[in-house]
Amino acid sequence: MPETDNHPSLLRRLVSPKSISRFMQLFLSGVLFVLGAILSILLLMSTWSLVSIVIETHQFNNNEILGAIVTWFLYFEFLALIAKYYQSGLHFPLRYFIYIGITAIIRLIILYHDDPMHTLLFSLSILVLLVALYLANTKLLKRDEMHDDH
Repeated sequence: MPETDNHPSLLRRLVSPKSISRFMQLFLSGVLFVLGAILSILLLMSTWSLVSIVIETHQFNNNEILGAIVTWFLYFEFLALIAKYYQSGLHFPLRYFIYIGITAIIRLIILYHDDPMHTLLFSLSILVLLVALYLANTKLLKRDEMHDDH
């Protein structure tokens, strides 16, 4: 009879919120590690592409080169975000997402600057993100990022 008593206890422990949370955190960490590996490969490919464009091709579109450089920085920022996730106790600091958003909008401005209204809207979006970054760095929102470096 003691065997049947252990099964409900084992089942209860397996489906407890703490066990499920641990499993989900382990799964998330594993998938994030795989994403980091993929982004690392893409970063290396992007680096090689930039080097080959500069060395081999003497005629290139400046906007495309700048767009490729900003894309390189996006890969770099996402990798930094993943590294910071592991360093800061398995959470994502808000300000890293804001940095990535600003970089992505700058890329849009570089690549699609033909329409002045879109450029103005993109610029206003950057201003909004800068205000959000300022607010995220104030003491009001800083409590969750105590282990986060500046």
